[in-house]
Amino acid sequence: MENPADAPTFDPACPMSAFPVRIGDRWTAMIVLCLEARPRRFTELKQLLGAVSAKVLTDTLRAMERDGLLTRDIFDENPPRVEYQLTDLGRTLLRLVEAARDWARDNLDDLLAARQRHDDDLARSLRGSAPAQPARGRDPGRGVHTPYGR
Repeated sequence: MENPADAPTFDPACPMSAFPVRIGDRWTAMIVLCLEARPRRFTELKQLLGAVSAKVLTDTLRAMERDGLLTRDIFDENPPRVEYQLTDLGRTLLRLVEAARDWARDNLDDLLAARQRHDDDLARSLRGSAPAQPARGRDPGRGVHTPYGR
């Protein structure tokens, strides 16, 4: 039985796509957190991460292995068992992930508000700078389609 303290929890509403700092790809930091306490099998990682597809998880694990952040240990059992665990280099990311999480707790609301202001300002400027042109092939006075425009 899994000790709940060994399993990180991820809020499904966590706006990771809004976060301005990326470590590896979208899932790398969360995989690092999943492997912090102990090695895990692929299915455990998939369950903990929830929304990640098997293909994306496989690609991310391969990239992390290539970068020396984790090892993939294959056990000679039937059926074969594979576990992933952080390397010493991978463990160095834990400090960075924690610093990023601290920053997000302190600043994410301000970041999202700034993005919303920017998007609103951009939308207003686009609406105000280019008046709508009538569609070609329409007589704007009558709203009747003509084959040659006006």
